[in-house]
Amino acid sequence: MSDSVSTTAPAGAGFRTPRRMSVQPRARRSRPLRTKAQTQDNRVHNRSLVLATLYHEGAMSRADLARKSGLTAPTVSALVADLEADGLVADVGRRPEGDRRRGKPSTLVEIRDDAVNLVALDLSHGEFFEGAVTNLRGRVVERARIAIGGAVGAAAADLVFHLVTDLLDRAPCRVLGIGVGSPGIVDDEGVILDAAHLEWHGLPMARQLTDRFGIPAHVGNDVNVAALAVLHFRRTEAQNLMLIATEHGVGAGLIVGGELVEGEQFAAGEIGHVTVDVGGELCVCGRRGCLDPMIDAVHLRARLAASAESDHGAILAGAGQALGTVLAPIACALNLNEIVLTGPADLIEGPLLDAAVETVRARTLSPIGASLTIRSLAGDGDLTLLGGVCLVLDAELGVL
Repeated sequence: MSDSVSTTAPAGAGFRTPRRMSVQPRARRSRPLRTKAQTQDNRVHNRSLVLATLYHEGAMSRADLARKSGLTAPTVSALVADLEADGLVADVGRRPEGDRRRGKPSTLVEIRDDAVNLVALDLSHGEFFEGAVTNLRGRVVERARIAIGGAVGAAAADLVFHLVTDLLDRAPCRVLGIGVGSPGIVDDEGVILDAAHLEWHGLPMARQLTDRFGIPAHVGNDVNVAALAVLHFRRTEAQNLMLIATEHGVGAGLIVGGELVEGEQFAAGEIGHVTVDVGGELCVCGRRGCLDPMIDAVHLRARLAASAESDHGAILAGAGQALGTVLAPIACALNLNEIVLTGPADLIEGPLLDAAVETVRARTLSPIGASLTIRSLAGDGDLTLLGGVCLVLDAELGVL
């Protein structure tokens, strides 16, 4: 399929309110209810287990699949038959000659990566909404975007619906689900509690998308889902990691023990308003010296533009030192193994990244610092889209 792009001219950029900041108290996450396991629950669990094993281990025989999953051979055979009927897995021939066990050669089964499509949206940009159609491995087969043009509230939501309609028309296969990375605070029901610059407050985006298109939709905070994309699509061995986004305000996505941490008010990772310089620049939150205006791309570019080129290295290093000061106690408290920085490459890479690494190393115990990797994925524009893919793969197939 083509990696085609449909665009409309983006509107001019303006100042963005930080993506998750709010002074209003937030509803708390509900305690999960304990319910009795039903027979169908066990079947759904076992189906996901088979799919996850094939997704991560690759093609294997039914016997190997039973051994890997811990399920009985009859259960695996029945589940594979159902998955074949759904078109999600297929027989792919005999085991290679050099890898045959004793007895009759086994027939291998594997997931059909292109059997279904997923639609993923990235709503984090200031000038446009972006979307993609992907396969089950996150490979993009179609792209589209739509200019925001100053739209807010219901008008901005309508643009999201138009974008989804366009992507569904482009999808070559049945669409399994829709995954959305949105700025703002998003709860576990896919309600956008607050995205101030879009004037979305209590917007049930997941339900509206599901109702309108008849396809399951899942919505998460854009930085959180980008962290999921790093975990599942960017070759990391870490299970405790943090992603720092700096392009549109400062936000962080946090993974602990391989699981996304959102917090009771769904606002975990709000590091942009930690004070690092009590006499520093006035922040939009009303306090002085917050991390946000020190490392956010818009503010940082403005400081560079107003200074001599010979001072640029020192300004970027100062931003990196401020970031490292905030990250060091987090790295210690959570024993993070990886911190990923995203944003414009010309700002992130070089003095800023170097100073952040040096500061964290200097402020943490050597066993923690030695096990921690701080790296840049600056310019990786697909992280939020791939995070939307993660939401669908987890909710609809249970493979992540």
